[in-house]
Amino acid sequence: MVERARECRARVVAVRALTEHVVEVDVRMEDPPALTFQAGQWVSVPFGPKIVRAYSIASTPQSPALLTLCADVAPAGIGSQWFRALVVGQPIAFKGPLGGFVFSRMDRRQPLFVAEEIGIVPVRAILRELYDTGFGRPAHLVYWARDPGGLVYDREFRSLARRYPRFSYHPVAGEAPDDWPGDRGAVDAPLERLTSSVVELVAYVCGGGATIDRVRAALTAKGLERRAVKWEKFW
Repeated sequence: MVERARECRARVVAVRALTEHVVEVDVRMEDPPALTFQAGQWVSVPFGPKIVRAYSIASTPQSPALLTLCADVAPAGIGSQWFRALVVGQPIAFKGPLGGFVFSRMDRRQPLFVAEEIGIVPVRAILRELYDTGFGRPAHLVYWARDPGGLVYDREFRSLARRYPRFSYHPVAGEAPDDWPGDRGAVDAPLERLTSSVVELVAYVCGGGATIDRVRAALTAKGLERRAVKWEKFW
């Protein structure tokens, strides 16, 4: 059942800088005491009349009382400044859960996830929830950043791939040193070898609009229906 969005209050309990520009914040729910949501959803924070910013939930529904939010604060706008300034003990208000970028276990197609930089956040939540709760089917993840330092959850996905052989992880860096073990180039670099067939495939793409268009074009050129490409646009 889809949970209706509601006004929520919570309190910051931890702040972590994953990189110079990517910050994670743990918040403990106060009202309601737990938030029912689906992996891949987000919350919206108000900053005035008709001004809101969205933050994807990086944690899974298995921890409904303690949420992890993650954001790229490099844009330095009103939301970035607020997120970067959060401190332990600070109360916050938001509305949620929101968004339809979620995975259904009823869908028996093989999932291919493609994420660009901070677009990894909802994908990470979906994958963690799937494998933490016994997802036995194959799944692929293509994760792109301008350089390896932008792959903020790289170590976590490498660990996931070691623990679950049916999950394959394909990091891609636009530019990388000579000893980089992943792909180089554009986000669609690994797609050719991963999609020799698109029969019974469903794709989940998250990032900028140009990346979404590029991946969708590459997959539909192979015969995948456009409606089999689910997407969440971050910018």
